[in-house]
Amino acid sequence: MVHAILILMVMIVLYPVLWVVKMAFSPSQAFSLSLSLLPEQWTLDNFRGLLTADGGIFWRQLLNSLIVAGATTVVGVVLSCTAAYAFSRFRFPGRSVGMATFLITQMFPGVVMAIPLYILLDNLGLLNSLTGLVLVYSTTAVPFCVWMLKGYFDTIPVDLEEAAVMDGASQWMIFTRIVLPLAKPAIAVTALFSFMTAWNEFILAATFLSDERMYTVPVVLQRFVGDHSTEWGYFAAGAIIVSIPVMLLFFKLQTYLVSGLTSGAVKG
Repeated sequence: MVHAILILMVMIVLYPVLWVVKMAFSPSQAFSLSLSLLPEQWTLDNFRGLLTADGGIFWRQLLNSLIVAGATTVVGVVLSCTAAYAFSRFRFPGRSVGMATFLITQMFPGVVMAIPLYILLDNLGLLNSLTGLVLVYSTTAVPFCVWMLKGYFDTIPVDLEEAAVMDGASQWMIFTRIVLPLAKPAIAVTALFSFMTAWNEFILAATFLSDERMYTVPVVLQRFVGDHSTEWGYFAAGAIIVSIPVMLLFFKLQTYLVSGLTSGAVKG
C-alpha cells in the first residue's frame, strides 16, 4: 500500500513534466487536450524553429541568462561567505542590527523594490544592461545566503580554528583552508539558490530590459504567450532547454548537498 501511494504521487508529480515534453515534440502549436503522454507524431520542428528564429537570437538570449546567473552566483557566494564568517566569528558594533536588516530585506518581494531599483539603475546608466541585472539579483541572493552560511559556520567547531592558530595559521588561512572546505554543503546550496534566483526571475528582467538582444530566457518564453494566441510548442521546447542548466548544476552539486561533514572532526 505504501509503495502504491508513492508510485501514485510520483506519477502526479511527473505528469506535467512529461506533458511539456509531449508538447515540445509535437508538430502543432495548439494546446493539446489529450491525456496521452505520447505525441501523435514525433518531430524536432519546435526546437529547430526556436533555435533558428531571427538569425538564432535565442542563443544570444540563452547566453545572457548564463552570464547573469553565473555572475550572480559568484557575487552571491563570495560576498556571502566572507560576510557570514564575519557575523559568525567576530563580535563588533552593529552585528545584531546587520543580521536583522538582512532578515528584513527578505520580507519584501522583488516587485515591491522594482520602482526604486529602476530609478537607481537609470541614474547609474545601467538600465538594459546585464551588469545592472546582476546587481539587482545580488541584492536578493546575498542576504539569504549570508543567513544560511552564518548558521552553518556556527556549527563548525571553534576548536579547529584555535588549533590552527596554535600551529601558526593566519586568519585568512584558517578561513580558506579549514572553514570553507568544511562548509562545502552550505556553499553548494547557496550557489544553487543564487543561480536559480537569477535563472528563473522574470518580472525584474522584463522591467529593466528593453532590447531584445539583452533579454534573458524567462522574458523570451513569456513572449510566446500572446493576447490572442500562444505558441505552445515553442514554449514547451524553450522550457526544456531552460531546465537543462539547472539540472546539470544540481547533479554536479548533489554530492555536497549533505550535512555532517564536521562530525567527529574534534576528538576528545
